[in-house]
Amino acid sequence: MIRTLALIGLLTATSAAAPPAAEERPAITGVSHLAVYATDAAKTRDFYTRVLGAREGRDVEDPAGTRYYFGARQFVEVLPLPPGHGPSRLAHVAYATADAAGLRAWLARHGKTDLSPVQRGANGDRWFATHDPEGNEIQFVQAAATDNAAVPGAISGRIIHVGYAVHDRARQDDLYRRLLGFRPYWFGAFDASKVDWISQQTPDGRDWLEYMMVGPGSDVPLANVDANQLGVLNHLSLGVRNMQAAVTTLYRENRLSPRHDGPQMGLDGKWQANFYDPDGTRIELMEFGPVMTPCCSAFTADSPTG
Repeated sequence: MIRTLALIGLLTATSAAAPPAAEERPAITGVSHLAVYATDAAKTRDFYTRVLGAREGRDVEDPAGTRYYFGARQFVEVLPLPPGHGPSRLAHVAYATADAAGLRAWLARHGKTDLSPVQRGANGDRWFATHDPEGNEIQFVQAAATDNAAVPGAISGRIIHVGYAVHDRARQDDLYRRLLGFRPYWFGAFDASKVDWISQQTPDGRDWLEYMMVGPGSDVPLANVDANQLGVLNHLSLGVRNMQAAVTTLYRENRLSPRHDGPQMGLDGKWQANFYDPDGTRIELMEFGPVMTPCCSAFTADSPTG
């Protein structure tokens, strides 16, 4: 009965979060990147380039930062930790759009006020920033690259989801589900009476955002949300076709990070393995689709295919 009530609550919130029926919104096609703070540039470079095989590149958004590319349009942006910054290493999450200027104008017409100007990088990328209801920065990026060709040697050439700590699902849904039109994908928890993870795909693609729920109703009490826990919650996922092959490659080539766990079967029925950068941010390898029936809920949209 408790689990049934949780499902009813989720379905009710879904029906209440219908996107506005106004003029067509420019496409939001997937994940662009995750930006994180780091304290040791050399150790961070080793993790992203040697362990994960990403290609180091110039950060056209912030000259103090560095980009680590997995595909031509998807990357991790690493920024120096600002003095006095809190325990979270999350700087922002970013989604891909087909038209940054058009999307910004659309958001303004639909009442979003905290919108930065559209900026253009030396490589031709265009982007703007805003914030979610909990104050986290989010960006929308129109990449100059026409495809997302994988970086040779990278353990994965494809980011399939990002996730971060969320305290109030209803407030976040007001942005992601009602306004932007993100679509339900899957939800689950260790305890059937709770909800720990709520995944919804981008409106015009199969990449997804995962709310990592904290506080009442989840398995993560607010008192436990310290720096280590935030590193687990705020994460990025790289898609792999075969987990055994991917992890075997890392073992064979001595590319394992000092801190890692898995492979293991996730409650969503997908193989996954976790690796942690030197500041504790989790980079999750995950197979594109499930190989077992998921617990907690069924998938309500197609999974990424690579």
